[in-house]
Amino acid sequence: MELDDHAEELASTLGVDKAEVKADLEKLVNYSVPIDEAKDSLRRKYGDGGGGGEPAAKSIADVSTTDGAVAVRGVVLTVGKRSIRYQGDDLVIREGEIADESGTISYTAWEEFALSPGDTVEIVGAGVREWEGSPELNLGSETTVEVDDDPLDVPYDIGGDTHLSALAPGDRGVALDVRVAEVERKTIDGRDGETEILSGVFADDTGRLPFTDWDPHGEIEEGASAEIANAYVREFRGVPSVNVSEFSTVNALDRVVETGDGAPRMSVHEAVATEGLFDVEVAGNVLAVRDGSGLIQRCPECGRVVQKGQCRSHGDVDGEDDLRVKAIVDDGTDSLTAVLGTDLTADVYGGRIEAAREAARDAMDQEVVADDIRETIAGREFRVRGTLSVDDYGANLEATNFAACDDDPADRARGLLDAADGAAADGGMIDGASSDETVEDGVSEPRRGAE
Repeated sequence: MELDDHAEELASTLGVDKAEVKADLEKLVNYSVPIDEAKDSLRRKYGDGGGGGEPAAKSIADVSTTDGAVAVRGVVLTVGKRSIRYQGDDLVIREGEIADESGTISYTAWEEFALSPGDTVEIVGAGVREWEGSPELNLGSETTVEVDDDPLDVPYDIGGDTHLSALAPGDRGVALDVRVAEVERKTIDGRDGETEILSGVFADDTGRLPFTDWDPHGEIEEGASAEIANAYVREFRGVPSVNVSEFSTVNALDRVVETGDGAPRMSVHEAVATEGLFDVEVAGNVLAVRDGSGLIQRCPECGRVVQKGQCRSHGDVDGEDDLRVKAIVDDGTDSLTAVLGTDLTADVYGGRIEAAREAARDAMDQEVVADDIRETIAGREFRVRGTLSVDDYGANLEATNFAACDDDPADRARGLLDAADGAAADGGMIDGASSDETVEDGVSEPRRGAE
C-alpha cells in the first residue's frame, strides 16, 4: 500500500482532512518511523472520533512513547544543528535537550523554531517517538513553540558545556575544550562521493575519545587546543565518538588544554559496568589463552580471521599470516578478553610473523605458536590498557599496552583486604568500586569474547 493510500484510509477512519493526515504521516515516515507505528501515533493524535483536540499537558518525566501528542513547559538546555539525508534530500534539523523540574528529554525540530539555550518555552502538539530507548519530542509543522517570559528554574546545566568523560552516544549540541592528541586526514566514500574527513583522538583532563570532523577545520591539528561548539556524539565500536560537522564552531585556544597523564585505572568489574570505554587500564591474571590465538590467517579483502581457508564475507580466500592473542584476564571482580594485535603479540612471543611461520613449519603444527604464548603469559599478572567494548558476546579489551605488573602483590593484597573489611563493615560491597577498594569472593566465569 502506498503512503497516499495509508493517508486516505486514516483520514476516512478518523474523519479528518486527508492532506493534513498525509503531511503528518510523511513527517513520521521521513524520520524512519515504521508505517504501522506512524499510523498508530496519528490515531492517538486525532482520536477515533476525529477533530484532534488539545494535547495533554505533561511533566517531562511523564512523557511516554505511548503518547501521540503532548504539551510541555521546560527550559532549552542545548541546541544542536546538523544535516541528514533522506530519500536523496538534504534536511537540516535542530536537536538537543529540554528540561523541567522532573527531568530531561531530547528533541528533534524539523522546522525552525528559533530555540536558544536558556529559553523557557511552552511547546504544544509535540509528537513522541522512541529514540535510543527513551521518549523523544518531535517538533514539526503541527507544533507551536512560544517563549515564556516567566523563567523556569531547573537543576541542570544550560548550554552544553561538558567534558569528554561525561559524553554518551546520543548527546547533541555539546561544547568542549580539547587538545588534539592524534589526527589523520582520510578520503572516504561519502554520501556525495569521495569526501575528505579528519579522524583522530581528542583529549582533556578527564580522558580521551575518538572524533570525526566531517568538514575539516583548520584549527584541528595535532597538538592544538581548540574550543568546539555544536558537536554531537555517536557510538563507534562500542564507545562514544565526537562528531564535528559543517554546523560546528571550532576556535583555536590561546591556552593549552590540560590532559591526564594516562588512562583511568579500574577494576575489571567497574570497567565492564561502563559498557564501553575508549581508554582504560585494568590489571589481572591471565587465566587462559583462547583458541584463535598465535599464528592466524586473515582475509586479504576485509581483514577478518580466516577459518579453514574460508572468510565469512568472501568465501574461499588465500589468507595472509598475522599474529594475535586473545587472553582471558581476571582480577577477582570480573573477567574480560584482552585482544593483542600484531606488534604486542610479537613482543609476547619474542618473534615476528616470519619467526612464528618458521616455528609452525618445523613443528608441522600452527598451534605451536599459541602454545608458546600460553607458557609465557598464562598464570601471570598483567596490566592491560586499551579500548573496551561490551556486547552480547562479552567484554573485549583491544589492547594498546600489555605489560607485566611491577608493583608489590603483597602491598596490593593488603590494600584489598583492608578495603574488603571496610566494605563488610558498611554492609557489603559497593557496586562499581575499583580493584584497589574491594574484591568479590571467588573468580568469575570467563566471558565469551567476540571473534
